[in-house]
Amino acid sequence: MAAYALSRSKLPYRNQITLFFAFTMWFNGGMIPTYLLYKDLHLIDNPLVMIIPGALGIWNMVITRTYFQKSIPNELLEAATMDGCSDIGYLLKIVLPLSKPIIAVITLYYAVGHWNAFFNAMIYLHTPDYYPLQLIMRDILIIGQNTEMSSAGYTMEEILYRENLQNMLQYSVIVVSTAPMLILYPFVQKYFVQGIMVGALKG
Repeated sequence: MAAYALSRSKLPYRNQITLFFAFTMWFNGGMIPTYLLYKDLHLIDNPLVMIIPGALGIWNMVITRTYFQKSIPNELLEAATMDGCSDIGYLLKIVLPLSKPIIAVITLYYAVGHWNAFFNAMIYLHTPDYYPLQLIMRDILIIGQNTEMSSAGYTMEEILYRENLQNMLQYSVIVVSTAPMLILYPFVQKYFVQGIMVGALKG
């Protein structure tokens, strides 16, 4: 929605608003001020801390805005306005159906970003019930490594067996962590190729 609004040339103070968004890409308060802010907002040990702070990716918004500017002709808006279509109706009925490539690309970006997020969960979440899958798999690997280190008193065959078991555990975690994205990618690949070429020169 922000990308669509900023793609409209008649939006008042459009450049200033865009600069306001872009400012957050270049500067941030750092880890400690961010933690204190989340604490004041009661987001510590709250599942929403994994959703709200990353709900709007500025870079993704810039890409989407560029797509709207380059791929959606202004003549469509003029024709829709003449037919009595509102801005919301134009966005929902015309712009979004024509923007499947960029929507697929941005969805994939967000999906991969949230799927791989574990550092924020490690800092801001303390209840195991709220842990994302990546953090749970990290704990599994740590437990397995600790088990491998405490191999005193075992025969060489038992030690080798435990090492092989640890390796299989690591490989299994890798498969589990990557399989959903590998399954998702073929469904959005054709849109991904179209959306990633936004702004490219066309002959």
